[in-house]
Amino acid sequence: ACGSASYEIVYPCAWDRIQVEEAALQRVAESDAFIYGSLSTRDEVSRKTLEQLVEQAKFKIFDVNLRPPHYDTGRLLEMMKKADLVKLNDDELYELSKAYGSKHNSIEQNIQFLAKLSGTPRICVTLGSHGAIYFENGEFYRHCGYRVKVADTVGSGDSFLAGLTYKLLNNTPPQEAVSFACALGALVASHHGATPEISLKEVENFMHPA
Repeated sequence: ACGSASYEIVYPCAWDRIQVEEAALQRVAESDAFIYGSLSTRDEVSRKTLEQLVEQAKFKIFDVNLRPPHYDTGRLLEMMKKADLVKLNDDELYELSKAYGSKHNSIEQNIQFLAKLSGTPRICVTLGSHGAIYFENGEFYRHCGYRVKVADTVGSGDSFLAGLTYKLLNNTPPQEAVSFACALGALVASHHGATPEISLKEVENFMHPA
């Protein structure tokens, strides 16, 4: 009802006990970006594998995705320190900032706090229907979101990050990148299912209707 999903995460799952393989190490090294989340850090085997994979990555993206009680704040900070880009939602930002000792109350202040603490040059915070804030090398870029009739919010955050990653890897200016990401996330939320088929043309038409 509030636009946010809740989950019951059982153990073990597909991301637990993942063994490191040479093929995976090579694939990560060859890829433009490597995205990882916090759930893969709860299992010791998967955690050690992830640490090796991250070392091979050219561009490391940490999609925090807090799923209580399956995370450790100290471990999360270490994973943020390895990242070139950290993506959180506003609730996750406030929860982690408080856990790390922030006294700040605004989103912008806590983004700067987390960036300084982790040494991460890029932080993106999604704000649900209110868009997102992207912080890169000391500058803020914002988009207030797009109005859609929500059918299903599951998958919209992942689609947002996919759109942002796509644009950043293609050297798109940050403001344009976050606007595109918000549009893609909104379109996914307007469809049922986590991975609806949405073309690049649909996103462009949605952003710039005739």
